[in-house]
Amino acid sequence: MTADTTAAAGADPRFSGLPGRPGKIVAVHLSYASRADQRGRRPAAPSYFLKPSSSVAASGGTVERPAGTELLAFEGEIALVIATPARWVTLEEAWDHVGWVTAANDFGLYDLRANDKGSNLRSKGGDGFTPIGPRLIDARTVDPAALRLRTWVDGELRQEDTTAGLLFPLAQLVADLSQHLTLEPGDVILTGTPAGSSVVVPGDVVEVEVDAPGAPGAPTSGRLVTTVTQGEHGFDGGLGSLPAVDDGQRTEAWGSRAAAGLEPEAEPFRLTPELRGKLRAAPVAGLSAQLRRRGLNNVTVDGVRPMHPGAKLVGTARTLRFVPNREDLFTSHGGGYNAQKRAFDAVGEGEVIVIEARGEPGSGTLGDILALRAHERRAAGIVTDGGVRDHDAVAAVGIPVYSAGAHPAVLGRRHVPWDTDVAVACGGTTVQPGDVVVGDQDGVVVIPPALVEEVVDAALAQEDEDAWIVEQVAAGHALDGLFPMNAEWRARYEAWRAR
Repeated sequence: MTADTTAAAGADPRFSGLPGRPGKIVAVHLSYASRADQRGRRPAAPSYFLKPSSSVAASGGTVERPAGTELLAFEGEIALVIATPARWVTLEEAWDHVGWVTAANDFGLYDLRANDKGSNLRSKGGDGFTPIGPRLIDARTVDPAALRLRTWVDGELRQEDTTAGLLFPLAQLVADLSQHLTLEPGDVILTGTPAGSSVVVPGDVVEVEVDAPGAPGAPTSGRLVTTVTQGEHGFDGGLGSLPAVDDGQRTEAWGSRAAAGLEPEAEPFRLTPELRGKLRAAPVAGLSAQLRRRGLNNVTVDGVRPMHPGAKLVGTARTLRFVPNREDLFTSHGGGYNAQKRAFDAVGEGEVIVIEARGEPGSGTLGDILALRAHERRAAGIVTDGGVRDHDAVAAVGIPVYSAGAHPAVLGRRHVPWDTDVAVACGGTTVQPGDVVVGDQDGVVVIPPALVEEVVDAALAQEDEDAWIVEQVAAGHALDGLFPMNAEWRARYEAWRAR
């Protein structure tokens, strides 16, 4: 398989690293495990965007950072070049339609990213934003699972990964895209970037290379070289969106808050062993009373009962939201690696899965397999205002579960699993990810993290006081003046505490 890149270069030097001008360039949003872990999210399936062929540039060229912008970032990638049309091809057939492999740099301008809302047309479609080349590797000579990608900035290695680190194999991308559109000869697929992508400034030189070290002859694309320059032209707000950045975009563009020169984010709230022990000792009724004294009345998850009445539930919330069943939405969101499965796979030690099922008990929101998965993940428990299938088997798992009751029907009867790690309404109470959840025989209460220590200390102090009052009542004292205590009884209590 050969490509007449010389002819292509004679026609337009921008496409000298390709067989010709591509009809379309399809890019993957997120595909490497290292990048996904850096971003804190792992997609269940690949997603894509289009780049115009006018953005292609050859090795040795330049890319401009437009005037008035700051966040131009490089992304070294492996580019696949289609040789024969692909439509509705299987995973096993897909690689046969790839003619060549080469290096690419998927430059992006994060200043315009928010306005693009995922389309990436403005943020990644600029002239020169897709350097490709300089040489093509025959796809038949390499193992698609053993390609290596490296990126340097001013000679310093910034990215290094292999296709073994992909979430979705290269052939899967080809096969998946062929379900939706015809991949035509010359089309390019940009297969995503690993961790290490960051911001570059005018004067920086970025080099990308793709090779196959284990293949005969160790074929390589050679180094794709691009120099960053400062553009003279800015954007006219009278015509369209202007560049806008915030610390969130800076963090994503640079790769971390530290690299962007930002102060570290505050440490997320975590229950210490000491605080967890206090919460185990404090009754839910007492915690509820203390929250009410602080103006929080709507903090109880109503309509749920414990599957294990003697077990205490203490943990931080990890949320899952169901929406009412609609057949077309269940078809698109109910199967495969849906939100329900992702929530139970992601729950961490000491966390509580809180499920919003709108108080609808007419279908199971979990069963024994999901309960077992949560237990193996060392979750603290599960709270759902919906039903539970396989009730006895779930009970046998041993993880604390609060629910609206048992129901034999499967998920699709009433619910569609929709999303995770969002604010949910469970049992009439809003629960945010990270809220503290405590349950006992009286029910379940939700405590804002900022109030936990203050509330539990006050609840335990009140327990001591109530226990003393019980002793006085048992000794025959009347309630008047004792419950609640007047000044005389308060003085007696304080004196008892001091002793």
